[in-house]
Amino acid sequence: MSSTTRAFRTSPAAAPPAAPAASPASSSAASTAPAAPAGSDQASGLGPLGLFTILLGAALPLIDFFIVNVALTTISKDLHAGPALLELVVAGYGLAYAVLLVLGGRLGDAFGRRRLFLTGLAGFGITSLACGLAPTAWVLVVARVAQGAAAAMLMPQVLGTIHASTDGPRRTRAVGLYGATQGLSMVVGQILGGVLVAANLWHTGWRAIFLVNVPIAAAVLLLAPRAVPATRSPRPEPIDVPGTVLLTATLAALLLPLTEGRAAGWPVWTWVSLAATPFLAFAFQRVEARADRLGRTPLVPPSLLRLPSLRRGLALLPPFGIGFGGLMFVLAIVLQQGLRMTSVVAGLALVPLAVAVFLASFAGPWLVARHGAGRVVMLGSLLQLLGAVVLLLTFWGGWPHLDTWALAPSFAIVGFGQGLLLPMLFRVVLSDVPHEHAGVGSGVMTTTQQASLALGVATIGSLFLAVMGSWGMRDAVLAALLAWVGMVVLTGALSLRLPRGIS
Repeated sequence: MSSTTRAFRTSPAAAPPAAPAASPASSSAASTAPAAPAGSDQASGLGPLGLFTILLGAALPLIDFFIVNVALTTISKDLHAGPALLELVVAGYGLAYAVLLVLGGRLGDAFGRRRLFLTGLAGFGITSLACGLAPTAWVLVVARVAQGAAAAMLMPQVLGTIHASTDGPRRTRAVGLYGATQGLSMVVGQILGGVLVAANLWHTGWRAIFLVNVPIAAAVLLLAPRAVPATRSPRPEPIDVPGTVLLTATLAALLLPLTEGRAAGWPVWTWVSLAATPFLAFAFQRVEARADRLGRTPLVPPSLLRLPSLRRGLALLPPFGIGFGGLMFVLAIVLQQGLRMTSVVAGLALVPLAVAVFLASFAGPWLVARHGAGRVVMLGSLLQLLGAVVLLLTFWGGWPHLDTWALAPSFAIVGFGQGLLLPMLFRVVLSDVPHEHAGVGSGVMTTTQQASLALGVATIGSLFLAVMGSWGMRDAVLAALLAWVGMVVLTGALSLRLPRGIS
């Protein structure tokens, strides 16, 4: 299974499973699936209601990655949780989410993307309820890990379904809206978290940030069976168990010490784990290459990573995710503790960023049609750099007497840059991925994005907290913003290597 250019075949949605005229590929798919529609890679087109449904489902996991930031202080007081446990509330979700995403994509390709979407969504709703009702900090940690695992089953199916059931301009619009949803979710998470904690609905306090997921998940579960087409790979393949274990171990060895090390005082296990990471990554690469040579099905086919568009597009996601993930974590602390804003006002301060992301999602396709995706990514990077510099100067000159109006211009510029950049990156990464690998391709991309966001919290967040303890919050903010500027510059530099043929 080394070629990434195999023909994309579909079985007619109305054909019975054993139809005499079925192609060999269709018959093979039917032998492992109960019905032809679920075995075809494009059972029917994805309509507006179906797109709305899967995008609403896709917003939940990323919102929940950020929504906790503004509630940590309240959780600490209510559940008597120390810094290490609070780190686990954040890190447990992010780690489970990141390490299982590629597996979730492969399961969707094999067993049906709509089926995995519904399963993951149901699990996300149930685990959200468990988080909202958690009586102790450790129960909350366990529920958050389970919530992250459910999110990993859900998320790859969204882009996989878009990739397999749309084409041409419809796919371009759908991927653009997906990218805009992702960008908005990062910001809306912290806005919504502040509002819900302050509102204290029915005296639920911080619990509302999890309980709000339950009715939304229920609504999507009702819509999805009718609105979302059932797609899967026409040639479902077995799960690569050794590759899955090694990828999970590699990501865990990297992310767990980085997210827990500072709060735990950097014990020996954190350094051992970090030292083991490159060896685990090398072992994963060798196992995948060997499986590919023997004609087996690797978890991440090396042939996919040889696609220039996917390889170069993926290279931009780490600096973008590290920078933005770290920025949002730092802002959650600075706005409330440094500038003494209430949780609601802190959320309102981020509204210009969210609005700009939304507006850029409409401007992006128009710009791409005229200038190409590569140039739009560069423009998004330049706007982010401009916004970062303006924000840095604003904090430098105005601290600590800053309000929402003083921050609005820089947030708006950053948001517009992000709204141009992120949808185009998703579009570039998936542009040449074959339909039968839509799930694993989106899983690889989302894993890279999620791991990068977690690394941003761990690295830039740790830098901020370390400097704050020594020099004070103003200098800590400036140090974190300088680190973010470095990530933005690197993103722009790497965008020069994007294939220019993608439009």
